Amino acid sequence: LVLTTLGIGIMALIGFLLTEATVRFPMMPLQLFRSSTFSGANLLTLFLYSALGGVLFFFPFNLIQVQGYSATAAGAAFLPLILLMFVLSRWSGGLVNRYGAKRPLIIGSAIAAVGFALFAVPGVGGSYWTTFFPAMLVLGFGMAISVAPLTTTIMGAVKTQQAGIASGINNAVARTAGLLAIALLSPFVALVFNSALDAQLDQLQISPAIQQLLEPERIKLAGAQIPPGLSDAVSDQLRNAIAESFVSSFRAVMGIAAGLAIASAITAALMIQPQQSEP
Repeated sequence: LVLTTLGIGIMALIGFLLTEATVRFPMMPLQLFRSSTFSGANLLTLFLYSALGGVLFFFPFNLIQVQGYSATAAGAAFLPLILLMFVLSRWSGGLVNRYGAKRPLIIGSAIAAVGFALFAVPGVGGSYWTTFFPAMLVLGFGMAISVAPLTTTIMGAVKTQQAGIASGINNAVARTAGLLAIALLSPFVALVFNSALDAQLDQLQISPAIQQLLEPERIKLAGAQIPPGLSDAVSDQLRNAIAESFVSSFRAVMGIAAGLAIASAITAALMIQPQQSEP
């Protein structure tokens, strides 16, 4: 069913592109992508927002199911990111006036990559202020530097009458990036989680009978329930093994996110034209 749906989606996308290339008044003029700057800015958006989408989706699971945060506390954990982007948006817009959009896009994406990497450092437990808060600050600073120049680049790469279409395309790319991140990273997270859990169970020498009882719970990842009737010691061992396994998969996702942010910086360096980024 998944492969069938994927195939239908790909065919629909190809049909859409063929239609847009032939109709007289296309909804998405493909000639816009002849601009290296416009294409590069959208590719950068795809990479950077895929990375951000992975964090926004998997980080709350880590906080609630592994670290023991409440739902309210997990939502509040994102406040530094939101506040930094809000407070620094005017300042980052001024960077475009002084340096053009190319350099802020490169630097902002690189800083965001450091922020994503910092999310992979904490394990199980510890205060928010010494574990995830620094990562949230660095990520927020990197995104704040990137967002306003990215919008300026998209608008400046096309004619004035096409600015609305260009903005719509970029917004669609950003939304698609988040959906793709969840769809592609979820099977990867499950794979890493199960591999890490197998290693943990072998190290703890958990009996095959108990492992069989745990098997139906694996699909829940960090939310897996401990089989009833076990001793407190074995239950604690299984609980720690599940938490550590999810942390391993979360770290892998953050590594991918950091790589995507680096790809964003490289895209900006290679494809964004400085003269087209100037106000």
